[in-house]
Amino acid sequence: MTDTEKERCGITRTDALELMKQYIPQDNLQKHCLATEAIMRALAKRLGQDAELWALAGLLHDLDYVETKDRMDQHGLVTAKILQEKGVCPEIIAAIKAHNADNLGFERKEVFEHALTCAECITGMVVATTLVYPDKKIAGVKPKSIIKRMKQKEFARSVNRDYIRECEKIGIPLPEFAELSLEAMRGISDELGL
Repeated sequence: MTDTEKERCGITRTDALELMKQYIPQDNLQKHCLATEAIMRALAKRLGQDAELWALAGLLHDLDYVETKDRMDQHGLVTAKILQEKGVCPEIIAAIKAHNADNLGFERKEVFEHALTCAECITGMVVATTLVYPDKKIAGVKPKSIIKRMKQKEFARSVNRDYIRECEKIGIPLPEFAELSLEAMRGISDELGL
């Protein structure tokens, strides 16, 4: 990351990764954040947005999850405070708070906010779909399989389908979003163990 990117985002990816590992010791949650980062980078490129800015929001979005998982009315707010103290840019902080807007009592309005919400939610659907394949490898998963599984209410029950469908609010049809997300996660399959 260049000095101008540090100035723009308020944090380097190296520092963000260290921060994520410090606050999120669980391997599965770290992988979720890495997957969200990859999807956010791909979404930013697809929409002509700042890929580093969006990717950092994906990487840091659940920084306070361990602390707030039983108090969802605080999820995102604790992260916001941590990131403000680190000098992270307000855009990243606003998107992170907005990914939990329903529990914080406000609506998502910006493209960045909808993008982070759908990106972080589809990671669970992609992983769950991958794990039902015999080889448990993301390489063999097809976008249509993800969409098919989304229609099955009992499959990956905790994954919010409405949040995934927020991709349509940013002008990306669900089949395209499933493909983009799958490709982004395939790009880091070794890191994800998939």
